[in-house]
Amino acid sequence: YHFRSESSIFVTKNYYATGLMIEGIVLGIIQGVTEWLPISSEGVLILVKVNFFSKGESLKELIGLALFLHLGTFLAAAWYLRDDVVMLLKVVAKPHRLFERGEGLLRLQQKRGEAENMLRFLVLATFISGIIGYFLITVFITSIEQQVEITTKVITLAVGILLLGTAAIGMKAKRRKGQRKGVAQLKDRDGVLLGVVQGFSALPGFSRSGLTISTLLLRKFDDVTALRLSFLMSLPIVLGGNIVLNATDFAFNLTAIFGVLFAFIFGFLTIHLLFRFARKINFAYFVLFFGILTIFSVFL
Repeated sequence: YHFRSESSIFVTKNYYATGLMIEGIVLGIIQGVTEWLPISSEGVLILVKVNFFSKGESLKELIGLALFLHLGTFLAAAWYLRDDVVMLLKVVAKPHRLFERGEGLLRLQQKRGEAENMLRFLVLATFISGIIGYFLITVFITSIEQQVEITTKVITLAVGILLLGTAAIGMKAKRRKGQRKGVAQLKDRDGVLLGVVQGFSALPGFSRSGLTISTLLLRKFDDVTALRLSFLMSLPIVLGGNIVLNATDFAFNLTAIFGVLFAFIFGFLTIHLLFRFARKINFAYFVLFFGILTIFSVFL
């Protein structure tokens, strides 16, 4: 009897571990593919988690897991854009190059190089989006959870509605015509605006890449520059977000480990495809369809 009991416990533990691994692989693949698309990887991850792998987590815990899985695509983007990352790190090593005479905020030199211009943009955007995102996750979402019963259907409906908003912005951005700008034309107000936009993407359903790329397109930046800047913007905010929000409370398990691993693998495999198809596909229509389908599923 004692032998059978121990065997039963062993089988149960193995079954549980296998379930966590499968959950991590599925969520990692979803993160790796959807991070580059304007369909809110965070929203999709939460939808899949609450409908197929739910263990009664709060919305804040779900966002924490989604943020941790972003480390996989963080590594994929950092490696794919390694030339830009190395270029920026060289400027960080000589910060005085950013603070020279000129016009604009802190009277920066107008004719600074591309690396200095890009780093200036990223610092502004990260600082502002970090403040907004921290407030939304730690104060706003926590307050909502205390006042409203957050059920699976409520989360699904909210994500669907926010997806429709992302689709509308994406469609408007793609219709903008005219001469397009590059990194050299980045201004301080672009950093401030993109920081606000990226900050609100902390809400599940608001696609970080979708909103930032669409906003850059609305600001008349070309497609490839918009993609490049959007993905570079994700690096400091994902790393900083995990340090601030997940460093102490996050529970590491097989789901998290396998999730990050597969997010990196599939993120690296798919990021190149998006750069190739950036000029040919308007993903906003896919986001619109997905948002409608998500809302419709609530009433099934």
